[in-house]
Amino acid sequence: MQRVAIMAPAPDLRPVLVALASAGTVELDHDQQAGEGAAAEASLRLQRLVGGAAAGAQVSPALLAVEPDLDALEADGRVDLVAGESQLQERAAAAVRRGTVAGLTGWMPRAAVTGLATQLAPLGGAVVPLPRPRGVQPPTLLSPSRRGRAAAPLVATYATVPYADVDPTLFAALAYIVMFGVMFADAGHGLLLVVCALALRAGVGRRRGRRDRLARLRPAWGYLAAAGLVATATGVAYGEFFGPTGVLPFAAVDPLREPLLLLGLAVVAGAALLAVAYGIGTVNRMREGGWSLALYAPAGGAGATLFLGLALIIAGLATGNGWLTAAGTATALAGLVLAFAGLRAEAGPGGAGLAQAGVELFDVVVRLGSNVVSFARLAAFGMTHAALAAVVWAATVALWAQGSFARGGAVAVFLVGTVLTFALEALVAAVQALRLEYYELFSRVFQGEGTPFRPWYVPTADTSAPPGSAGPAEPAEPTEPAEPTDSAELTQEVAR
Repeated sequence: MQRVAIMAPAPDLRPVLVALASAGTVELDHDQQAGEGAAAEASLRLQRLVGGAAAGAQVSPALLAVEPDLDALEADGRVDLVAGESQLQERAAAAVRRGTVAGLTGWMPRAAVTGLATQLAPLGGAVVPLPRPRGVQPPTLLSPSRRGRAAAPLVATYATVPYADVDPTLFAALAYIVMFGVMFADAGHGLLLVVCALALRAGVGRRRGRRDRLARLRPAWGYLAAAGLVATATGVAYGEFFGPTGVLPFAAVDPLREPLLLLGLAVVAGAALLAVAYGIGTVNRMREGGWSLALYAPAGGAGATLFLGLALIIAGLATGNGWLTAAGTATALAGLVLAFAGLRAEAGPGGAGLAQAGVELFDVVVRLGSNVVSFARLAAFGMTHAALAAVVWAATVALWAQGSFARGGAVAVFLVGTVLTFALEALVAAVQALRLEYYELFSRVFQGEGTPFRPWYVPTADTSAPPGSAGPAEPAEPTEPAEPTDSAELTQEVAR
């Protein structure tokens, strides 16, 4: 993002603002959008028009290239044009003026500066790059790839990625797919999920002449299919195909007979995800505040060192390797010292700061342990899924054994039970995977929140017969260009 000043001759400020709004590439500073005086007229007209409009009506602002007659616009009921003119007048009134020059500041993508400058030059406007103010975070403009766009709401629902941070969308999407698939562990149910994803991609269920209600979900079909494939693979490992039907005679792990093994594997998988989250968090702390923050932050290097030390201690105890246990103990102590130093510096001097740092360090250790153990739910809900499917299959087999008269009921029990199990476990796995994503992983990735980039955009209406316009503009009298010193001084004032 680039900090810029939009400069224009004061008499030509309106056409420059119209072009700026049409381009939709600049987010003007908020404190410059509260102009009064000239902006009051259009705002009052807009309030009258909206007050007389139908309840719930949405207004899409638009602008005319030529200055309109507000009386005519109000008489014609052009709420869109009055709304657009109100926004333009607010920004025009908020501009900093000196002599014949006016200016506003804002943020825009660095790659769009040249194009906007070329667009404004024929109108007398200019785009002046400015240095980034110290301590001010630019707004975040995320441009996910076409494949990553469907997963963007997964991160945006939690927080706006700070400008300096790494975009974790890809990691978040992959982690969610894996966690959902492991909890939704059944080869038959996983294949059904893949079929649903393919049907979503093909647009099954659309009705001609009616809006497709699933259109917003269609870009996510790939992630749904991937989750189904992970569920299928996990179900094969469990020997589950619509429950213990015997279709898959071999099972690497029996989810109902080997629960401790499954719980251990789930915790190990969760530890691997936490390690990646700590890695991203450490990079983010470095980009946010330099190496010192990256080293001492509990959600950065200090936390990662403590986490590594605890992992080495557990591995050493499990294998009986004393050297590994000793190395883990030293690493964990180093992580504790680093975390305490960071918390102590943040808490401030004195006994109160020391006590606060100690309590927060204890909280860091407790939360780390609880976060790791929390991933045991990957196995717990996978076993729940297997138990429900086993109940459905046992009822089906019992009815089938009653003879041909009861076999219709057996089929009905199997179909209804499968649908209920599929729907219930899909909901539970979706919610629990989201919970693990937000509470366990994102708490390491994010330490603050950014502000989304919201450029000012108002389209220019068709000017072939502009309603309410004041007619073709008369050629303006040539004005003397402002002295270079005035423009430079104004640019500095606008920047301040």
